[in-house]
Amino acid sequence: MKENILFVLLSLGPLLAMQAGAQPIPKVGTGVIERIENFPSKHVAPRNVDVWLPHGYSTQRSYNVLYMQDGQMLFDATTTWNKQAWNVHLTVDRLVKEGRIPDTIVVGVWNNGKYRHAEYYPEKFLPYVIESFRGKFIDKALHGKPLADSYLRFLVEELKPEIDRKYPTRSGRANTFVMGSSMGGMISIYAMNEYPHIFGGAAGLSTHWMGAMQPNSTLPLAAFNYLRDHLAAPAGHRLYMDHGTTELDAGYAPYQVFIDEIVRDRGYTSSNWVSRRFEGTGHNEREWAKRLEIPILFLMAGSQ
Repeated sequence: MKENILFVLLSLGPLLAMQAGAQPIPKVGTGVIERIENFPSKHVAPRNVDVWLPHGYSTQRSYNVLYMQDGQMLFDATTTWNKQAWNVHLTVDRLVKEGRIPDTIVVGVWNNGKYRHAEYYPEKFLPYVIESFRGKFIDKALHGKPLADSYLRFLVEELKPEIDRKYPTRSGRANTFVMGSSMGGMISIYAMNEYPHIFGGAAGLSTHWMGAMQPNSTLPLAAFNYLRDHLAAPAGHRLYMDHGTTELDAGYAPYQVFIDEIVRDRGYTSSNWVSRRFEGTGHNEREWAKRLEIPILFLMAGSQ
């Protein structure tokens, strides 16, 4: 296998190259951002968490919660390294005003820069990676230590209880969702599988099943085998996945086809599972922003 597969951290520039210095609080055209700065954790390094509260936010209401990965890239393109952003607040605000989803807050969890891949590559995939490759992958790509399970403990045991304490959330599974793109999509789907009692829905946009820059069989096969054995039961869960056809997404289709077969075999149907292909779209925040309403509507259907 080509050596550059090991250097996966260099392959995901649009999501990885985060500013080393402090990033200003995003400016949003509707609602307000409250930053929890350097949120402490016993499991992973501290990081900022940006919480978007909608216009008209009130402690007399109750809110769905959407947890999103790569929180640096969500709200304000003037603060991001590539001058692109999801503009998630605009989509959520519009859908709430149209009466299509319930009141919702968004929790943008910053990635950990250099250790993003170590936190986002699902740790329980690793036993399914062939031994001759596993050690090199952990050493080079994960900087010697897988951190995904620790990252999920941070989300579930530390961050979510604080969000539920501080804000008037609907804290149950049916109103708690997780979403990301690329590696952020993979860790989001992994989160629902590992904590099916916490997350009622997960979305992976441009999900990076190949796990590396170049197409390969070893890392996707590990994902297939894990999902075959551990995919969350369809009852009480909604699963969304998609990919484009250009840039890094150009290599995703063969893997997604097989993932879809696994999901179907587990018993998911069109009522709780969507897998979409977007022709001519690439691997960047601008494209994800354009189609963001599709996964949000799907995840939150029935959460009123």
